[in-house]
Amino acid sequence: MRLEKLTPANYEAAFDLRVRPDQEDLVAPVVKSVAEAYLYPDNAWPRLIYDGDRLVGFLMAFLDIPWNPEADPDDRRSGLWRLNIAADAQGRGYGRFAVDAVCAEIRARGGSLVYVTWEPRAGGPEPFYLKLGFRPTGEQADGETVAVKDLSAPS
Repeated sequence: MRLEKLTPANYEAAFDLRVRPDQEDLVAPVVKSVAEAYLYPDNAWPRLIYDGDRLVGFLMAFLDIPWNPEADPDDRRSGLWRLNIAADAQGRGYGRFAVDAVCAEIRARGGSLVYVTWEPRAGGPEPFYLKLGFRPTGEQADGETVAVKDLSAPS
């Protein structure tokens, strides 16, 4: 498995990437994420996930964004913004690989906390993120559960 930047040669395949139909309300399509990455180039870290030559997913991290500047201007966070694993590639470790890659990137940039949000509903990704060591903070963002993983804690 490896990560690749989006390029003129691979972006169309990335835009065709689809999660399972029952997950479409949980994550934005790749095209929307790429547009947001363009709008926030200093904070977005989009990458494609490949297994050999096969595109199996997309991830986007957010890096050092002001979380709630009105409440605390010094609260800047980094974490996983989007994770889209192709419907036929799920359950094979690509999601774990993606989360580990985001954690490694944040650690390399000097971060020790990684955030993620999820829609709290049956069939949602909560069990996946809890299994990877994320813990709810008690906060909500746009109705989603906010969770954090401490990279300095033993795994």
